[in-house]
Amino acid sequence: MDLRSHYPYWLLRHGIINVYPPLTENIKTDVVVMGGGITGALLAWHLCQAGIAAVVVDKRHIGMGSTAASTAMIQYEIDIPLYQLEKITGKKNAAQSYLLCYQSLLDLASICKSLKAYTGFAFKPSFQQASFKKDIAGLKKEQACRKKIGIPTEWLDEKIMQDRFGINKYGGLLSERAAELDPYGFTHALLYAAVQKGLRVFDRTKITAIEHSPKKVTLTTEDKRKIQAKYLVIACGYESQQYISKTVQRLHATYAIVSEPLSTAVGLWYKNCLMWETRLPYLYFRTTKDNRIIIGGKDDDKSPAARDAALPQKAKLLEKAFNRLLPHIAFKTDFEWAGTFASTKDGLPYIGVVPEHPRTFFGLGLGGNGITFGILAAQIIRDRILGKKNVSENLFGFNR
Repeated sequence: MDLRSHYPYWLLRHGIINVYPPLTENIKTDVVVMGGGITGALLAWHLCQAGIAAVVVDKRHIGMGSTAASTAMIQYEIDIPLYQLEKITGKKNAAQSYLLCYQSLLDLASICKSLKAYTGFAFKPSFQQASFKKDIAGLKKEQACRKKIGIPTEWLDEKIMQDRFGINKYGGLLSERAAELDPYGFTHALLYAAVQKGLRVFDRTKITAIEHSPKKVTLTTEDKRKIQAKYLVIACGYESQQYISKTVQRLHATYAIVSEPLSTAVGLWYKNCLMWETRLPYLYFRTTKDNRIIIGGKDDDKSPAARDAALPQKAKLLEKAFNRLLPHIAFKTDFEWAGTFASTKDGLPYIGVVPEHPRTFFGLGLGGNGITFGILAAQIIRDRILGKKNVSENLFGFNR
């Protein structure tokens, strides 16, 4: 699958950070992780931290699929608001899902602090503005639901919003716990740290066959090399659907632009927080370490070919939408790209096992906050392999 268009910002900024060899011999390991994106890297890091021998394989270069196209706005909010999720999963499960994502931001900060390489991590607030006056009621209902489960937020009315952001809108909800990240740099930093603990990584290694048996899983590559493992973890993102008989995702296209470096990123808006809105599809934007602004949105259901053809027009629409909100900021597009992402029926990831694939775990961080879901997947799957009970595993299973 063509997961993204050419020239995503993170890849252009870094180039090729590390190159790993393709697999050229038959090997054995405890766990093999299929997928060298950010979720696969999180899984590998957690496994190696637990002393589990692991191998990562990817048919591309590491981090060059969806990871390179991510805008990496790290939020605890799930695609479906808490007050709506309660009606789908029940209040207890909805609350637990939100609280796990809320905690995952602290877990992410701890991981980044432990890494010796660049990750671009920084805590930032997050602000969701009401796109229309009618959206105020829903946001205030959402605020009340979060307060009940111990997640604090602040309501900003029109005047405060104008003062803090220079935006003339209807107000919105401010959350202090959010973050930004360099997803491509973070992925390589995780794998570098895991390699120091024994991880083996092979990119440009395409798996063409998977054989399951009661005591092992055997993977065969395009070059007829074999990997024998006690467990397989599939973390191939949106391409994982091919291994699951039940349809669990719907694919969409999203578009992003990044500005030329601004003379200063200090005080562009309130704490340079992550910004998004209530309309669907929503516009979202953030700043970067090198004083740029990343804008994403204008999602649709186009195929990869149609998505890429639509990119120039979508880039113009994104720039116009930003200029309407913040006309005092001189935004000039430097790079533009498009990517594929997936949604689920309840906005939650799929993490766990399916009957047709013994000794195999899936870590599918689907949705708008796939990085926080990737952390949860890594924690749950690590615990399962260690034989430990994880209290959250049933929330995201395939039988929900």
